[in-house]
Amino acid sequence: MSERTDKHQPLRVVVADDQAAIREPLAAVLALAEDIDVVAAAADGTEVLTAVAAGPVDVVLMDLRMPRMDGIETTRRLTEEHPEVAVVVLTTFADDDSILAALSAGARGYLTKNAGRQDIVRAIRAAAAGQSVLDREVQNRLLASVRTKPAAAEQPLPLPEDITRREREVLTLIGQGLPNRAIAEKLFISEATVKTHINNLFAKAGIRDRADAVRRAIAAGLA
Repeated sequence: MSERTDKHQPLRVVVADDQAAIREPLAAVLALAEDIDVVAAAADGTEVLTAVAAGPVDVVLMDLRMPRMDGIETTRRLTEEHPEVAVVVLTTFADDDSILAALSAGARGYLTKNAGRQDIVRAIRAAAAGQSVLDREVQNRLLASVRTKPAAAEQPLPLPEDITRREREVLTLIGQGLPNRAIAEKLFISEATVKTHINNLFAKAGIRDRADAVRRAIAAGLA
């Protein structure tokens, strides 16, 4: 993953939704944020890929159900061809299959359309900084899915012995569905420090993403 070198440059965002009645107002509202520049609005995945190729783009705010190329396939293509571009899903669908498919495809965030403007802006900023953001409804669904469907075919690996006490605490709170900001408040540390612990934890334990972290926390009896 490559990070932006100019931290003062607005985040370049593509808004993707097949409904103009949602896409256009959302783009207009996001453009009100001083650090966000909506560089394109796309009606489907092919338009997203065209906009990203014309770039540069930092974040794609992605609907899932779109014609020609849906959000899952578009996310997968972006992850493979443009790994520097972060994807935040914004959708009406919060079912287990949609959540897991999007996260597996490489989405860095997953919000439902009940999310407010500030939640969406916060998720865009976090994704651009390399962080994962799942809204509370999605976290709860993911937790419920993991708890009610023990992985028979794919047992999570045990945690390595060199996990520190603080990293274990962070993993416990991820397993409870807390986002980075709430983890920081809970542990009385900064969000930047939380991010550092998460990066170290993921590297040590071979954790792929936040969904995988939830599974590992539950398997380890931490959540």
